[in-house]
Amino acid sequence: APLPETDLRPKQRRTETHSTRARPSARANRRGPRRRPRRARISGDLLAGGKAAAMARRSSSSSSGPWRYLNPAYYLKRPKRLALLFFVFVAATFAFWDRQSLVREYESEISRLDDEINRLHDQLRKAGVHLEENPISDKMSRKDIVEIDPINNERREKVKEAMLHAWNSYVKYAWGMDELQVPEIPSDFCFAYINSQPQSRNGVNSFGGLGATLVDSLDTLYIMGLKDEFQKARDWVAESLDFDKDYDASVFETTIRLHYKVYLDCSIYLLNLFVPCCHSAAKLIVMVVGGLLSAYDLSGDKIFLDKAKDITDRLLPAWETTSGIPFNRINLAHGRAHNPGWTNGDSILADSGTEQLEFIALSQRTGIPSISKRFCYCLLTFCYLNVQINFGDAENVITQLQKIYPSDGLLPIYINPHSGTASYSTITFGAMGDSFYEYLLKVWIQGNKTEHVKHYRQMWETSMEGLTSLIRKTTPSNYHYICEKNGGSLSDKMDELACFAPGMLALGASGYGSEKSEQIMNLAKELARTCYNFYQTTPTKLAGENYFFHSGQDMSVGTSWNILRPETVESLMYLWRLTGNKTYQDWGWDIFQAFEKNSRIESGYVGLRDVNTGEKDNMMQSFFLAETLKYLYLLFSPPSVISFDEWVFNTEAHPLRIVPIHDNKAHASGFQTPVVRPFGRKQGKPE
Repeated sequence: APLPETDLRPKQRRTETHSTRARPSARANRRGPRRRPRRARISGDLLAGGKAAAMARRSSSSSSGPWRYLNPAYYLKRPKRLALLFFVFVAATFAFWDRQSLVREYESEISRLDDEINRLHDQLRKAGVHLEENPISDKMSRKDIVEIDPINNERREKVKEAMLHAWNSYVKYAWGMDELQVPEIPSDFCFAYINSQPQSRNGVNSFGGLGATLVDSLDTLYIMGLKDEFQKARDWVAESLDFDKDYDASVFETTIRLHYKVYLDCSIYLLNLFVPCCHSAAKLIVMVVGGLLSAYDLSGDKIFLDKAKDITDRLLPAWETTSGIPFNRINLAHGRAHNPGWTNGDSILADSGTEQLEFIALSQRTGIPSISKRFCYCLLTFCYLNVQINFGDAENVITQLQKIYPSDGLLPIYINPHSGTASYSTITFGAMGDSFYEYLLKVWIQGNKTEHVKHYRQMWETSMEGLTSLIRKTTPSNYHYICEKNGGSLSDKMDELACFAPGMLALGASGYGSEKSEQIMNLAKELARTCYNFYQTTPTKLAGENYFFHSGQDMSVGTSWNILRPETVESLMYLWRLTGNKTYQDWGWDIFQAFEKNSRIESGYVGLRDVNTGEKDNMMQSFFLAETLKYLYLLFSPPSVISFDEWVFNTEAHPLRIVPIHDNKAHASGFQTPVVRPFGRKQGKPE
């Protein structure tokens, strides 16, 4: 009986529900919105609970993983951990700052200790105690050693070994004398006798016994890191170098410039090699004074500066002329100055214009203005100094120079020392004219390229316009060469001495505007190619003394000897440094190998009497050690070794430090030169 009631009840409820939906009762309206069925509510609750549980799981996973430490909310809810994080941050910052401070203090202390070691090392050396190794190397040098090209490193070591061979030969056979060469011979001697003599091993005092090769080689030894050899030479300078010589020192290399006179080639050659007591004060300036000042700038050893001052005082009377243009000869003991007879009383252009670098440098290092003032009386008007001097007398020279200085900037090789006027003579960038133009540019560089020395640059640029007018080209190889000028006619002849010009042009190119600079640099490259082929066109691959050019024949050797000259490798060194083109290094290596093959003998290096046959002479020129080997060494070294930014080379390849303008006060209290550390040394074996 209950079952039917139960069965009927749902139907009744569904009917009522339908009826209620159709007509909501007043009671339903009073109760508000109808609630969902229970099953739907339960299903919704379960669904909501699942979502909440999922979110809780994700939140729990996030809060329990490593990423929670990156959530700022994590720390905001945990203040202790926030404080700990702040403490760690402060501690790490302090530790980093403290580390940097320690590094700076360490570097400062190391620098101080380095200076102290260097000072003690110098004291030991002066006391005669020789250490096995250089105690400290310059930081720049260490870096450069690491970065050096292995090929250039090997080449540089070969050049260093050549220097050791030449030096050891001089030490063994001619120590303390001027040069290693044949014995002195009569002035009427000729090649027939020379050819009959064996290669001798004797020293000759062709500069009056001033130790020319030794003094000339000081900076080369130092730059190459040959410390033992440098120290031995330094001791000789301190103990034995004496300038109280009763002989006439002429004002430049007159004996190697006599081929402009009408002499037989044989006599010229002999005069170039052997005539004693006919060498110049200017030669002594660029070689001896320049060598001593360079050694002082590199090492800081005051003995070199004292010796430079001594010989300078003895040379000053040569500038006591009415025009201020110096005489070419002077007796070092008595101070009597005059000119040689073969110049008809005239002074030589290259002599008079090739002392400014050395005497400006000496004045800067001693604070004595009278030294530079005297030499301001030369052709180059007045010098730029960092000391106060009276330029009144120098202004008179400016006026005189303006009267004779030509519009093309090309001066004859002879100048009258009394009137200050140019004589009718050859114009050349070779013998007796070359270094005048070189020093116009280099004094400007030495003077920091300021307004005070701007007139030197202007004179040089004028002269370079004149040089351009002397340029001619050959056929068929299109070699560029510099003619000589005699009156209104040009001579198709070029000295190997003029091969300094490519390097000079390259060095001065940067002072022009971009277009002109490119033109000057291109001319330098073309002239360097010609000079390189001076070597390559002979059977021995060594250049003759001069060359002639003919239409359709390119070039031919004129005077055929080779005396180990440096001018071509000098220009190659400048061009490599200023262009970065390694071709110039390869060319220099070719020339070095030719010297090794043809000029090296058991007792040093000698020149060739004939580059066509390879016949040797008996002479090792001092400039082979001072210039040729030094330029070759620098050609294969990094540009930071004797940087052009800090040094300027004199015409004998002696580097002189450029004194910055802000160092003016140094002259009042004495010039302080920083000690330069050698590039590095792999000790050669003594012979």
